[in-house]
Amino acid sequence: MATRRSSDKPPIQSEPALRIITRRLREIMAEASDGQTRLDRIVRQISGLMVAEVCSIYFKRRDGTLELFATEGLNPEAVHQTRLNRGEGLVGRAAESTAPVNEPEAQKHPAFSFRPETGEEAYHSMLAVPILRGGVVLGVIAIQNQTKREYSDEDVEILQTTAMVVAEHLVSGDVARAMVDDEISRSLSTSMNGASMSDGIAMGHVVLHEPRVVVTKLLSEAPEHEPARLDKAVRELRSSIDDMLSHETVSHAGAHREVLEAYRLFANDKGWLRRMHSAVSEGLTAEAAVERVQNGTRSRMLRQNDPFWRERLRDLDDLSDRLLRILAGRKTAVLEDFDLPPDTILVARNMGPAELLDYDSQRLRGLVVEEAGPQSHVAIVARALGIAAVGEVPDIIEQLGGNDEIIVDGELGQVHVRPSAEVVSAYNDKVRFRARRQQQFQALRNQPAVSKDGVGISLMMNAGLMADMSHLADSGAEGIGLFRTELQFMIASTFPRMEQQTATYRQIIEAAGDKPVVFRALDIGGDKALPYLRQPKEDNPALGWRAVRLALDRPALFRLQVRALLRAAAGRELRLMVPMISTTTELAAARKLVESERERAEQKGHERPSAIRLGAMIEVPSILLELDALMEQVDFVSVGSNDLLQFLYACDRSNALVSHRYDTMSVAALRALKMVQEAGDRHNVPVTLCGELAAQPLQAMALIGLGYRSLSIAPASIGPVKRMVLSLDQSRIAEFIGERLDASRTGDIRAELQRFAESDSVEI
Repeated sequence: MATRRSSDKPPIQSEPALRIITRRLREIMAEASDGQTRLDRIVRQISGLMVAEVCSIYFKRRDGTLELFATEGLNPEAVHQTRLNRGEGLVGRAAESTAPVNEPEAQKHPAFSFRPETGEEAYHSMLAVPILRGGVVLGVIAIQNQTKREYSDEDVEILQTTAMVVAEHLVSGDVARAMVDDEISRSLSTSMNGASMSDGIAMGHVVLHEPRVVVTKLLSEAPEHEPARLDKAVRELRSSIDDMLSHETVSHAGAHREVLEAYRLFANDKGWLRRMHSAVSEGLTAEAAVERVQNGTRSRMLRQNDPFWRERLRDLDDLSDRLLRILAGRKTAVLEDFDLPPDTILVARNMGPAELLDYDSQRLRGLVVEEAGPQSHVAIVARALGIAAVGEVPDIIEQLGGNDEIIVDGELGQVHVRPSAEVVSAYNDKVRFRARRQQQFQALRNQPAVSKDGVGISLMMNAGLMADMSHLADSGAEGIGLFRTELQFMIASTFPRMEQQTATYRQIIEAAGDKPVVFRALDIGGDKALPYLRQPKEDNPALGWRAVRLALDRPALFRLQVRALLRAAAGRELRLMVPMISTTTELAAARKLVESERERAEQKGHERPSAIRLGAMIEVPSILLELDALMEQVDFVSVGSNDLLQFLYACDRSNALVSHRYDTMSVAALRALKMVQEAGDRHNVPVTLCGELAAQPLQAMALIGLGYRSLSIAPASIGPVKRMVLSLDQSRIAEFIGERLDASRTGDIRAELQRFAESDSVEI
């Protein structure tokens, strides 16, 4: 073990140290003393056994701050006085990342937060590990030494195991009462914002999803039996996943099934089992071995600043939790059906896609997840089940009591806990309104989107997964204006082979029937990193090596995708759009690769598409200065309004500090969009706008005024936009927008549009 080594003090061996710490902590907790006294003794014991000059325990309070509760080595007067804001300092980083922080020169780390009242300026090295119970961060244990050195892996393991024991013993009695704030806050009504994962509104009662089995027995009394227990549980786990894949919701092809197929690969990973067997061989119980491997893998994955690995971590957590339940004799994390209320709103800190399928879908109304977002695997399954879901809702579990009433607004990404009578009444009205509105939209589903003065608008839908294709008929969309092919690659654990790609693209084309599908070539790179594709670290990935730039530098990837698309579209028209074109030379190079693959297919005697139409996505402002040259090379263009306007303003629309400068209805934005539409008209090239800009009826009205006749939007937006089109006089909005493009005019164009809609009785 890498403790503070000196010539006269031999290092402690890890297994004896674990046994000693476990035994002494049990003795301390058995004493008849108050919580603070026990904490003080615990830090002294850990400090001595770890040969550390400082040992401190911080507990997490309801508001997310970390309070110093006990210390050996720091100024005792700082206890209960020192508080760290959420994520502050190295201790805060350990709590937020749920991973150890090991720094040989802590004070030189950019995140170090010096608190003079603690007297810690004499100490250099720091090891901080989170105190976790049931996947929830309770606090942090930190040790420090004056010497500048990195603690060993054995030190980390010992302190992590110590934290597990501490967590189990410190959640009751006097310590627990000191850790929590006044429970009055649990009775108050509160509203929280998150991200919409699945559309809809659900009203019901909270059921907390508690997937984890808390491991209380760490060291085995009969270690020779643990390997067999572990192997038996793993076999049962794999069998349960096979059964899950036969579930009626996932028995057919689609993204939700692909997620579970990748999940099954994790369960059959030999390295995972080998690491657990290694931990068992050290004397741990099978349960403790599962948790140790889970924590170790979590630490490694969290070092990867990549959303893909975050999603893989959720899958691993789900698998580990299921394995722990099997070892404990529990089949699932779910209450028996008769214990589930008929209006269940499931709330989870985190959740794997398989666990959602464990619940009775007839009783499940909605889902709230703290740590999952719209592209997470559980969101894909939620959409397949058709339940309202909201993710990225921080600390919601801390706000909940048992059986609380809750409203999930999947449309706005909002959650209302213990709603007031006024909020309930408002949502009852909203639910009734949505029901009536959906009936109206359904009645419009097969009606063409034609303005009052006879101008037709083509309303297409955006998609990216097989699960989205059911919305094509339901929404009344005229086709798929943007199919994001990269999503198939992002949910896969390995690069999809050509056969897999071909099968997926063929399913999409067949599901679309006689409606067109525009496939966007791989738009990877930037924030869409693939773990199986090595990419360099970039300071500004959004402006870096991504999309067509990567495709042209790595032509084998692009050619393989084109080859799969050509096979999938055999006998039918293939529409392929190249993303992020910044110069006409890039499109020419992409066309050359497509033509090469077409010739290859012809030479091999493969059936070819009846026609190949190549388009460009306009989302880089530089191409606005080459529009005429570009239009001569393309069969169609699509405007990626999200990126185009973001790059136009050099403004990250997701950054709260500057997002107010991202004005989609400014003169500059409207002029840029008008340039593209006019160039398309000059060269008789169809122009479609894809992006969030067209999803709101007010903004879609402005686009029609600019001359756009084709919009590709989310399926849920087609009904509202179509209703707007049917109530609109196109010639009047064209005149109105034309006047606003005059540089001499000032004013809030968005507000003026609102007044125009009201005066002209346009339904927005």
